[in-house]
Amino acid sequence: MPGKCMAYQDSIYRKVSAVLGASLNVDEEVITPTSTLQGDLGAESIDFLDIVFRLERAFGIKIPRDELFPELVFARLRGFGDDGRVTPKGVQEPRTGMPFADLTEVPKSPEVSNIANPVTVQMIMRYIEGKLGARAN
Repeated sequence: MPGKCMAYQDSIYRKVSAVLGASLNVDEEVITPTSTLQGDLGAESIDFLDIVFRLERAFGIKIPRDELFPELVFARLRGFGDDGRVTPKGVQEPRTGMPFADLTEVPKSPEVSNIANPVTVQMIMRYIEGKLGARAN
């Protein structure tokens, strides 16, 4: 079973890397599981919608607009930001709605403009795995 699980994760990784490479115009060789979309791969907030669209097509899933990327999640939240900064309540809410995300660094730099910085390839993979698992059930 471990070999099957690794092959499944490798398949997801390859598809996610292909999507990110095409969306962000970067070589797939530079993409690693720990690559951050903004810091390492140069993604901008406008790229997130294209990435969502391509992930939906690659995996045959539906991704609600405000579910995968923290910046889009915060766009729909009212009362979770104050003067361009994420409030403590705002930090907690996405953790509840985004259990696949590692948002531990958000309190250190709570500016709304920085909220998508911790998004990694691995986080997207966990999200996809959860979506595919939910679809199978």
